[in-house]
Amino acid sequence: MNRSGEEVEATLQIAKLNVEDLRSTVQCLTFSETFTSGDYSLMELDDTLCKEIEAGRSLVIRGDKGDHAVLCSQNKTYDLKIADTSNLLLFIPAGKTADLLPADQLPLTIASCEIAGFSNHYWELRRCRPKLKKLKKLLLENPYEGPENEQNTSASLYTTEDLLNQIQASHEELMDHLKFLHACSIKGFWRLLDFDYEMKLLNHITQLMDSESWSFSRVSLKVCLQELRCLEPEEMIEHCLDCFGKRFSEEDEVFFALNEDKICKATAQMLLQNAVKFNLSEFQEVWQQSVPEGMTTRLDQLKGLALVDRTSRPETIFLLKTEDLPEDTQERFNTLFRMREKWTEADMSPYIQDLCAEKQTIGALLTKYARSSLQNGVKVFNSRRPLS
Repeated sequence: MNRSGEEVEATLQIAKLNVEDLRSTVQCLTFSETFTSGDYSLMELDDTLCKEIEAGRSLVIRGDKGDHAVLCSQNKTYDLKIADTSNLLLFIPAGKTADLLPADQLPLTIASCEIAGFSNHYWELRRCRPKLKKLKKLLLENPYEGPENEQNTSASLYTTEDLLNQIQASHEELMDHLKFLHACSIKGFWRLLDFDYEMKLLNHITQLMDSESWSFSRVSLKVCLQELRCLEPEEMIEHCLDCFGKRFSEEDEVFFALNEDKICKATAQMLLQNAVKFNLSEFQEVWQQSVPEGMTTRLDQLKGLALVDRTSRPETIFLLKTEDLPEDTQERFNTLFRMREKWTEADMSPYIQDLCAEKQTIGALLTKYARSSLQNGVKVFNSRRPLS
C-alpha cells in the first residue's frame, strides 16, 4: 500500500525529524511479490577491487572442493570469509542513495521502491598470500629432461588456463611464481626443468664462457646459440640464460649478464642434494672450486636453500629449501621448531619471510608465533606452544 504525503509527515513527527532538513523525495519500501532471501549474496569491495570492476575486469573465485575459497583479481588474492551483521541488509534494485536524490525542498515527492531480498551477512575480503605450493607438485608430475627423453608426454601437462583452474592465485602471482620456479612454456604447456638437466644446460654455457674467455657480465646470446645448438635446443639455451641472467642489448645484439648469486646457489644445491649433511669447511672448498672462474661463493647466497649447524663438531651444512616447507604459517613454525628447538632470527628469517602478510614484518611474525630468550648473550626463539 502506497503512503500519502500526510502519512509520511506524521511518521516524521513521530521520529522527531524536521521535513525541512530532508531531501524532498521520500522512498517508500514494499516487498516484491518475488521476494527471496536466498538468491543474493553481498560482497564488500575496497577501492582497488571496485576499480577492477569499473574497468571491466573480472574477479574470480578459485578453489577445489576441499579448499577454502579465495577471490582473485588480476594481481592479488583475497580470503573469502562470511561476516554476520546485526543490521538487516535490504536489496532494493530501484533504490537511490542520498547523493542521487534531488536536493530541492517541499512539497514532498513520494517514490515506491520494492525490496527484492535481504541478508544478515556478507562476504568479507582479506588480502592473503596466494596458495602456490600445489603448483610445483603439479609440474613435477612430468618434468622436462631434454628432447631425447620426450617419449610419452600426453599426460600431466598443463596450460596457463589449466593451472589457473587449480591454483588459488591471481594470474600475475601465478606467472611470477612460474618464473621463480624456472618453469618453461613448451608447445603451450608449462614444464618444470629437471634440476640435473637445468644444470647440464648451465654447464654448457659456463664451459663456453671459459673457452671464449668471456666475462660472466657479458655473454653473447648469438654465439651461445650458434655454438651450443648441436648439443641442446636453442630455446632451452635461451631459457637457461633468462633464468640465470639479465638480458641487455648492444648495437642490435643481445647479451646476458649472468647473476653470480643465482649460479653459486644452484651449484650449491647440486653439491648438497645427494648428501644428508656436509662438513662445512669441506663444502665451502669444493663449492668455490665448482663455480665459474671469477665468481665468489658466500654462505649468505644460500638463504632459504641450506642451513648451517654451528653446534655440531665439525660444523655441518645441509639442504633445507623454503619451498619444501608447509604453506600454512602455524605448520611452518611447528616444522621448524621440531627440526631445531631454538633459532636465531638470522637463521629463521629466510624460512618465514614469504609468510609475512602485506606490511607485516618478520619481527611481528616472530612475536606472534615464537617466544624469545637469551642464550649465551644471543637472542633466540623457541615455540610458543608445546609440540606433539
